[in-house]
Amino acid sequence: MRRISSRATFYQKRIFPLVFFGPQVAVFSILVFIGLSSGRYPPIPVLVIPIFMGVIFFFIMKIMVFDLVDEVWDAGDVLIIKNKKQEERVALSDIMNVSYSPVGGAQRVTLLLRRPNSFGVRIHFFPPLSLLPFRGSPVVDDLIQRIDAKRLSR
Repeated sequence: MRRISSRATFYQKRIFPLVFFGPQVAVFSILVFIGLSSGRYPPIPVLVIPIFMGVIFFFIMKIMVFDLVDEVWDAGDVLIIKNKKQEERVALSDIMNVSYSPVGGAQRVTLLLRRPNSFGVRIHFFPPLSLLPFRGSPVVDDLIQRIDAKRLSR
């Protein structure tokens, strides 16, 4: 078996949101607490803007990162998908389409399945990181060719 998902997925899903947004929440909370303990109420923008930023950050992360599966392993004719404590086996012949764009910030791979499984009809993951930013992923290219070969042999 060979791993075809990025090893940095754990960091991107669980650590990055805490590192990026955690200090902002802490500073916001401290400022509000200091303001309330001194008897002065903070101005409305001090309350509204961080909450608004948090909501926007959450929805961007939900769309781009939180729906990623933790691991995708290539086991020949099947892919083994792992997310949290769940594991699913997906035959290459059950994959209808592979969507991948090497250009852009989030180089996501989306597998569109013929039949939904416990992860749904779409499975998203990050491919292994590449040192060359605009080069396609050889792992994903190989996967696409193998899926096409399975499709043609049916």
